Amino acid sequence: MTITPTYSSAAASRWFRTEACNLEDFKQVVSAATRLEDYPYADAVEQNVLIYGPRLHSYLDDPAERTDVQAELAKALTEGPGIVVFKGAFPDTSVVDRATAAFDNLIAAQKAAGVTGGDHFAKPGANDRVWGALDKLALADPEVFAAYYASDILALVSEAWLGPNYQVTSQVNVVNPGGSAQRAHRDYHLGFMSAEQAAAYPAHAHLLTPALTLQGAVAHCDMPLESGPTLYLPHSHKYAPGFLAFHREDFTEYFQANYAQLPLSKGDAAFFNPALFHGAGTNVSADIKRMANLLQVSSAFGRAMETVDRTAMSKALYPVLLELKSAGSSEAALHNIIAASAEGYAFPTNLDLDQPIGGLAPQSQAELVAEHLARSGFPAELNDALDAQGARRLGTGLPTA
Repeated sequence: MTITPTYSSAAASRWFRTEACNLEDFKQVVSAATRLEDYPYADAVEQNVLIYGPRLHSYLDDPAERTDVQAELAKALTEGPGIVVFKGAFPDTSVVDRATAAFDNLIAAQKAAGVTGGDHFAKPGANDRVWGALDKLALADPEVFAAYYASDILALVSEAWLGPNYQVTSQVNVVNPGGSAQRAHRDYHLGFMSAEQAAAYPAHAHLLTPALTLQGAVAHCDMPLESGPTLYLPHSHKYAPGFLAFHREDFTEYFQANYAQLPLSKGDAAFFNPALFHGAGTNVSADIKRMANLLQVSSAFGRAMETVDRTAMSKALYPVLLELKSAGSSEAALHNIIAASAEGYAFPTNLDLDQPIGGLAPQSQAELVAEHLARSGFPAELNDALDAQGARRLGTGLPTA
């Protein structure tokens, strides 16, 4: 992936630091112009964003030309603006309407069950959320699921960025009238961490992780500007330490003064590099419930080689950890043991039950073990907590809509 070298200290230290992020460097990166002549399959450039229209569909049946289109999309998402919009991604919007009706039923069932959806960036209950919407839709209405995910545009851009065997997840978000804007941010993985957590990862991880996921959104209704469609800052994904910079107030203020915002029509779709600075806009409309199906597509490579029962390992090792702590073992040694045995990452999980309230991610298994060890909790207590956490992550006992 081509990344503009804007962070000179990284070459020496191989670590990014929040305080060293430079707004002037960032301004230089995002000052790049998106030129239509560099993207022959695109129809227009609006506010530095590439727009692909219905003409694109005519190039997709021929394998060689399809590959050329995908190469152009990959270029757009790396050295280009980092965002592409597909007008009429769903030429038959009745398919979108059928999916909308299914999502509405899921939301109604959640409300009837007294479920309030937590959110990464909004107060719980402010918007209507359907976490895990991919499998919920497949189980609730498999015919609608099949019609919806037969979309060739979704497959085209997912393969262009991630190659074959990609993994789709979906979260439906309805921003109701009066819904507030999000703070500008980057997305999963490092974008779902605090600045301190992200800074613990070496610089090369910051540069490589955007190639592991693709962010997208399908408009399930017309989205005029007053409804608050997503705000973007084209080319911002190329600022190397941006997973730290977006936490800073000066970068937030610059984003607010310089973002792009495009209206979308029902059936349009936007896809972008997860390192792009973006955030949902404020819905100032009187009556538009802005529904988008937020797609996060992941690389097939984001998996370990072997399956490991880390819950069983944690239960077996915890009495040993207690003994080592009592005997005076260093915190570093205890940390290393937990890191080698417990699941240190909070995802994937069931976000209906294991919600990111109070932070950007739920508690990880390793954090749970460390918490109990810090207060020398009894093994039986940890075992129960591990089982409860595992049930939440798997969705055990979750009522079906």
